[in-house]
Amino acid sequence: MEIREMTALELGQKIRSGEVKVREAAEAYLDAVEEKDGKINAYITVTKEDALARADEVQKSLENGGFEKSRLAGVPVAIKDNLCTEGVITSAASHILDNFIPPYSATAVLKAEESGAVMLGKTNMDEFAMGGSTETSYFGACGNPWDTSRVPGGSSGGSAAAVAAGMAPYALGSDTGGSIRQPSAFNGLTGIKPTYGSVSRYGLLAYASSLDQIGPIAHDVKDCAAVLEMISGRDDRDSTSIMRMPFDFSNSISDPEDPAASIKGMKIGIPSNCFGEGLDLEIKEAIINAAKLLESEGAVVEEFKLPDIDYAVPAYYIIACAEASSNLSRYDGIKYGLRTNSAEDILETYYKSRSEGFGTEVKRRIMLGSFVLSSGYFDAYYKKALQVRGLIKRSFDDVFSRYDMIISPVSPTTAYKIGGQISDPVAMYMADIYTVSVNLTGVPSISLPCGFSSEGLPIGMQFIGDSFAESKLIKAASAYQEMTDFHRRRPASFAQGGADELPEMKNKERSAAE
Repeated sequence: MEIREMTALELGQKIRSGEVKVREAAEAYLDAVEEKDGKINAYITVTKEDALARADEVQKSLENGGFEKSRLAGVPVAIKDNLCTEGVITSAASHILDNFIPPYSATAVLKAEESGAVMLGKTNMDEFAMGGSTETSYFGACGNPWDTSRVPGGSSGGSAAAVAAGMAPYALGSDTGGSIRQPSAFNGLTGIKPTYGSVSRYGLLAYASSLDQIGPIAHDVKDCAAVLEMISGRDDRDSTSIMRMPFDFSNSISDPEDPAASIKGMKIGIPSNCFGEGLDLEIKEAIINAAKLLESEGAVVEEFKLPDIDYAVPAYYIIACAEASSNLSRYDGIKYGLRTNSAEDILETYYKSRSEGFGTEVKRRIMLGSFVLSSGYFDAYYKKALQVRGLIKRSFDDVFSRYDMIISPVSPTTAYKIGGQISDPVAMYMADIYTVSVNLTGVPSISLPCGFSSEGLPIGMQFIGDSFAESKLIKAASAYQEMTDFHRRRPASFAQGGADELPEMKNKERSAAE
């Protein structure tokens, strides 16, 4: 089996056994990046020299008995460009930070490095994670490897596109309102948005602090579970980090010989009001078929109505934009990042640096957030949104007192054409209807492929569970993936040389040294 055809865990096992050298694995993916990424634009920064040096370092450590407990030692990884990496530009795909080199790394990145990860580079994203298509990036739009005329989703679109195109075996992303799950669905991948507080946010460039969570994107749930084990756990540098010990999913993966045993008797709820008007009929059919398969293997599947779901999107965008307005106030042209050259005084420096540095979507959300936090509208909008958030959380608590998990769509459509929604922000915001409630309530969710549309585009569904119930979700997801092969399918661009017919997309690029 060719290196890039292996899952991350399979590659890790081959490296540990000595069948594959760490440098050999890194070179295979770096060659794929060099060959394909001009057509896809999944990476903003490629750290080739650092990756090869790190590969040699990890190989030497493995030969001396290092990384004894790590199943992913030596396996390359792609990192979303809003996760700080010491000595490597971290821009959040924004002009205002396109020269920012952090003096420290995010805790999730450090934990990956401590487990022997080899970073290939930093991936493209919507600017400051604000968007659902990876079109708001200062470094240009990213293409979907299944059809590069379509978006890969967002904001972690570059991370998902890199994995789907065979330019990384797994990637780290962040999820504020669906930014891991929706790109995973659009690219035929598996992604986990973990329980809020289970993975440290230290070193994550904040969009909305009460909603952001870091998580993995990979080809299957086994890889995602291994990565989540690696990056989870308590961190004293993050006051919202509440897990004392990392996750242990050793008993959560279903038995390949009897996957039905993992889901027999599991109570699964299907929210009927998530399958109505606005949902593509092919997506509805694929998810219903997946639920029927689980039911035929012993799960108990029931329909129910999820209350307050209609208020999730407006509540989410009020809260998220309010927090973004506060978080992004630090980018003022003084401390670090872009500083305008045309200002005559400090006030003009603030105005012009932010005007030149932020893109349209970021400015839109800062203005909306500033408005809902203003003295005349705080009670009418922001306070009310927080009250709605409480109602939605109570609704979910009630649901999980009756069901082990929920099955719902991830997105109302499959991947749409580049430019199809960017000029209509309301349509893009409403596309988050199935994902934002998970972030508002802090519960975990797994996105996984469940079919393909008539146009050959991946269809994703999500399993949603109660707080810290990742093990249940992983058990159900791994059982489903043992019964199906949707997660094993790859786009034509995955193959070596498969990018020849793709159009050039990259319009800005840089190396780690710049």
